[in-house]
Amino acid sequence: MKTICLTGMMGSGKTTIAKLLSKSSGIKVVDTDSLIVENEGMEISEIFKQKGEAYFRQVEKDAIKNAFQPENMVISLGGGAFEDEDTRNFLLNNSDVIYLQTSAKIIYERLKNDKSRPLLCGNMSVERIAEIIKKRENNYLSANKIIDTDNKSPKEIVAELSND
Repeated sequence: MKTICLTGMMGSGKTTIAKLLSKSSGIKVVDTDSLIVENEGMEISEIFKQKGEAYFRQVEKDAIKNAFQPENMVISLGGGAFEDEDTRNFLLNNSDVIYLQTSAKIIYERLKNDKSRPLLCGNMSVERIAEIIKKRENNYLSANKIIDTDNKSPKEIVAELSND
């Protein structure tokens, strides 16, 4: 089975869906954010604070390429990982990229009490989330498949992916 990469906004369910896909199919799962935290020895919000977003994005790019296997893997990407053109092209050419499309309102409801999101720190609002989605959407829409996750349970999304 070709590697599956899940992309989409923070709070779209990438980590949850990746774990469920891994469990149902027995393939390896890699969560790039968790991998970065492990490699760097600090939370992502701390990396942003201490070293900046540019540093984080380079570490993220390296982590994806180092962990990547062309088959039998599901990768949960960080919300901004698909913004990097090299990373995006690499993943589109070597895996099945699935965009978990989620509305700003749903993401807000999922994240409104989460203080660990550096891009929303101090500005947690539906409007701010919609602004980030708008900025990233053209890249997200280049994915091989788009799944609207609004009003679907994680199990329903995994079933939709498994039917392909």
